[in-house]
Amino acid sequence: MKRVTGIGGVFFKATDAPALRDWYARHLGIDVQVWGGAVFPWTDDDGKPAAGSTVWSIAPRASTQFAPSAAPFMINYRVEDLRALVEVLKGEGCDVLEKIEDSEYGKFAWVIDPEGNKVELWQPPPGQ
Repeated sequence: MKRVTGIGGVFFKATDAPALRDWYARHLGIDVQVWGGAVFPWTDDDGKPAAGSTVWSIAPRASTQFAPSAAPFMINYRVEDLRALVEVLKGEGCDVLEKIEDSEYGKFAWVIDPEGNKVELWQPPPGQ
């Protein structure tokens, strides 16, 4: 069974999220959207669109999005079979959070790594 197949997103907190978003837009050319982040579509070696994208987002410092982790970041990893991987991780003694979310954006689950960082696992919807 494949485990992680790629990075689906990078999420981090900032003391002044709007100012930091503006800095990234102005200086690095990131097309920051109203919701606080950007989506980078994947391309092949020739620059043609490929299935998939990576999300980049800045949250306010007070956000509880990464709880129970105290880390100011969270990485989202793409997986092929979320439910099977969750069962394998539980069997290996990993600290897997009980909630599995199923939405229009795909299936999500979370595991806490040995350093206390919350890691998001994401199975995209079919065709993404």
